Amino acid sequence: MNNIKRIVLTGGPCAGKTTALVKIIDHFSSLGFKVFTIPEIPTLFLQGGMDYLTSNRKFFITGEKATLQTQLFLEDKFMEMACSSGSKAFIVCDRGTMDISAYMDESLWQDITKAVGTDNSQLFQRYDAVLHLVSAADGAEEFYTTANNKQRSEGLEGARRLDKRITEAWTGHPHLRVINNHENFDNKIKRVIAEISNVLGLPQPIVEERKYIVTTQGDMPDTNISKITQTYLVSDPDCEVRLRKREWADKCIYVHTIKKQVSAKEQVETERQINHNLYDQLLRQADPYRHTITKIRNSFIWKGQFFELDTYQEPVSGLQILETKGITPQEQVNFPPFIKVEQDITGNPQYENYNIALGHR
Repeated sequence: MNNIKRIVLTGGPCAGKTTALVKIIDHFSSLGFKVFTIPEIPTLFLQGGMDYLTSNRKFFITGEKATLQTQLFLEDKFMEMACSSGSKAFIVCDRGTMDISAYMDESLWQDITKAVGTDNSQLFQRYDAVLHLVSAADGAEEFYTTANNKQRSEGLEGARRLDKRITEAWTGHPHLRVINNHENFDNKIKRVIAEISNVLGLPQPIVEERKYIVTTQGDMPDTNISKITQTYLVSDPDCEVRLRKREWADKCIYVHTIKKQVSAKEQVETERQINHNLYDQLLRQADPYRHTITKIRNSFIWKGQFFELDTYQEPVSGLQILETKGITPQEQVNFPPFIKVEQDITGNPQYENYNIALGHR
């Protein structure tokens, strides 16, 4: 299909999606891209008479099934239009199929997807990237409002819970990026633009996310927990190629990633989800000088900022590294109380996964 990228823009209530969509269209249109946008289907259904809070279970299930079917139908038709446009183009979905699952229990979602003839794995593969904008209700409360959306009535705590459920719904997607709140909203938009540019294969500045050796103390709140097995493959000197198996709950995905440095300050990164058979075949190309890394990852949002806490098992044991995502150099890191920072290792190549795989520190 001419390699048209399909990107989901999602997030909790009052996250800035509407503004982000306008900025995306403006920025990439100026670069010669045709930007197709798919509207938020549940909002269309609400305006047409659907009641997602109904106590009528049959009505609810019928409406949610119709929501998923309509989402799939529109995505496919927009893809046909994008492919026939004759332009370099991409598609932005104002929410995607997995957002629907955040409003019901897992067993009902499985029943609905089975009835429609799909499942979570197939739905993940429809999208090249998922950008989750954190709700203003978490870390930017002064900007949270219901004035611009008549359907919004959940309040701060409800918005935070919903934001977390949506994040959990997309957990495991190989290109899920959580976009923090910032003191300056423009920084949030810049991160969205940068992530889409990366998906489109446009060279991006090499960014050093802030990283810390830490220890945990006290109780850790609910986090998204996964096990990561990461293997580096033999590659050219200017490339870093890795395989990653990520396991969580009863699910598992495999991702092939290539990072290619195109200049001293820029790189292009491509990711693709692969199946188990291809994963096993590519493992035969494992770099003999690097060990396979295994680690447990706890992902969470704290005061509007996204963190990944990795506890290494192999080839080093017990090392804990906390990495921030999308925090600008001018901002302070909102360290949660259950984290004790031992050492700032930002920019220290010794603690890059590629070098940790060598097996010594």
